[in-house]
Amino acid sequence: MTDPRHDRQRNAAWYAAQQWRERAQQARPQGGIGGFRLILTWLLFGVMMIVGTLLGLFFLLVGWAMLPFLRYRMKKRMERMRAEQAEDIGGDDFGARYEHSGRHRDVLEGQYEVRDDARDHGR
Repeated sequence: MTDPRHDRQRNAAWYAAQQWRERAQQARPQGGIGGFRLILTWLLFGVMMIVGTLLGLFFLLVGWAMLPFLRYRMKKRMERMRAEQAEDIGGDDFGARYEHSGRHRDVLEGQYEVRDDARDHGR
C-alpha cells in the first residue's frame, strides 16, 4: 500500500490549496493596525449609511411638499388643453372659413355635402 502523505503531495488540488494557504498567511496584516482599520472602516460605513438615509428622507419630504404645486400646474394645463379643444370644435370659425371658400353651407358635421346625383334623376 502507498503512503498517504506521499499521495497527498502529488495531488494537484492539495498542492494548490497549500500555496493558497501560504499566500493568505503572508497577506495578513501584522500588528494592531488591522483591528484599528477594521473599526474605522465600520464606523465610516455606518456614518455613510446614516447620511444616505437622511438625504433620502430629505428628498422624500421635498417631493411630498412639491406635489400640491405640481398637481396645480397639471390641472391648469388640462384646463387649457380642454379650452383649446373646445375652440377647435366650435362651429363659428369653421362656418366662416367654409363660406369664404365659395361653397354653400349645406354641410353635416364638417365634411359631408348634399349634392345631386345623376343616377337619382334618371328614375
